[in-house]
Amino acid sequence: MELLQDGRSRTSSDGRVAANGHKVSPNGTLSDGSGKLQDGDDRKVGLGKKVTLLRGIAIIIGTIIGAGIFISPKGILKHSGSVGMSLIVWIACGVLSLFGALSYAELGTSIKKSGGHYTYIMETFGPQMAFIRLWVDLIAIRPAAMAVISLAFGQYILEPLFMPCHIPPMAIKLTTAIGITSIMYLNSMSVTWTARIQIVLTCSKLLAIAIIIVPGMYQLFKGETRNFENAFELSNVKLSGMPLAFYSGMYAYAGWFYLNFVTEEVENPERTVPLAICISMAIVTTCYVLTNVAYYTVMSAEELLASDAVAVTFAEKLMGKFSIAVPVFVALSCYGSMNGGTFALSRMFYVASREGQLPEVLSMVHIRRHTPLAAVLILYPMTILQLFVGDIYSLLNFMSFLRWLFIGVVVLGLIYHRYTKPDLPRPFKVPLFIPVVFCLTCFFMVFLSLYSDPVNTGIGFAISLTGIPAYYMFIKFNRRPKWLQRALDSFNRTLQIILMVVPVEQ
Repeated sequence: MELLQDGRSRTSSDGRVAANGHKVSPNGTLSDGSGKLQDGDDRKVGLGKKVTLLRGIAIIIGTIIGAGIFISPKGILKHSGSVGMSLIVWIACGVLSLFGALSYAELGTSIKKSGGHYTYIMETFGPQMAFIRLWVDLIAIRPAAMAVISLAFGQYILEPLFMPCHIPPMAIKLTTAIGITSIMYLNSMSVTWTARIQIVLTCSKLLAIAIIIVPGMYQLFKGETRNFENAFELSNVKLSGMPLAFYSGMYAYAGWFYLNFVTEEVENPERTVPLAICISMAIVTTCYVLTNVAYYTVMSAEELLASDAVAVTFAEKLMGKFSIAVPVFVALSCYGSMNGGTFALSRMFYVASREGQLPEVLSMVHIRRHTPLAAVLILYPMTILQLFVGDIYSLLNFMSFLRWLFIGVVVLGLIYHRYTKPDLPRPFKVPLFIPVVFCLTCFFMVFLSLYSDPVNTGIGFAISLTGIPAYYMFIKFNRRPKWLQRALDSFNRTLQIILMVVPVEQ
């Protein structure tokens, strides 16, 4: 089969003819009389609606619950100052995250496009602001975030093999690279299998949490409550530390927005998106709070603050040799976050290409596998590069405030739409105080970042500002030299042929 410039197929002269009159190319792809490309099952080439309610819940839960709840709940305890206050912060952050998720549910049912933050900013504030968000995501935030969660996977999957010895850093990086490669391969090959494996991984991390909660609750009912005595002792509580505690908590819940990145692939989004979000947030908040209660039945506040991996310390105290299984569960939890994040983010790049802000090939779909292959692979080289040569954690510090800034801007857009587009169909509508409270929370965290860490915040802001000249160079300025345009066209065609991708049939 030969791919044309417009993405359609030309059947070879020796092409066979199917029973329905369509010509069949040697690779099994069909082309009807109008030139529309179809696969061997007589389906149009495109992204199908394969995200059911269960798969939507798996995407949200599987992406939110990463390594954090197993490794370091101590950030919240440290800044909140007491056991009781730390539990209140976990609950409050769950409620605030639910407010954000409900706001996104309204946006997802009224603007039925994939792409998440990018799409909503594009619809509200225009292409320049949307491109700046896209630019920062592409060059820094997403590769660094993927590298960090992948490094946690690499470290914890190797820990049982090296225990009690130190794991060589290069072994962690090589294992991490293998994990990232397998995730990219899975997302390139099949949407259905990606979703199925996400369900399995989500079940495994909920099982891991149950292994902590059930013995913890047993200890609690047995009367192990000494660590809860004077739980609300206020002598160590500092008002200045509470915002930092909330900052850590909101980071632990981050990921509730990922279903909005794949809205076009959700079955019956008007019902599925709000329902999946509400069920997921209820499960995650309950799991987080009960897991922390379980930790305190075995460890005092001082022991928890001294531990580098809280779940492992908990298991060693309560389960003996079985504690060796905990790092494996943590690794699987990280793998689920990697898988869910890759699946969702590829759709943002797919939509950005469709809007003309990224190369055209990124909005094309594999002719047989119906996956946005180029959009899935775009993060791979940057992630591997940062894994081996980048200062990932510093980059995340630069970018943490940008995440909340843009999420706050998105929810501000919802409030703006309420007044400028009152007649916009809203199958799911939340009370106005919910987006207002969440929006104020986001901007407060941004202000806190500027106050507490002005250097890193300033560097992150400077990186985001590079998106302005990039927008005018790559998007706004259309008078490219002919040789450059020919080179770009040739690049698109070459990738299209290599990856076997074509434009989506409408």
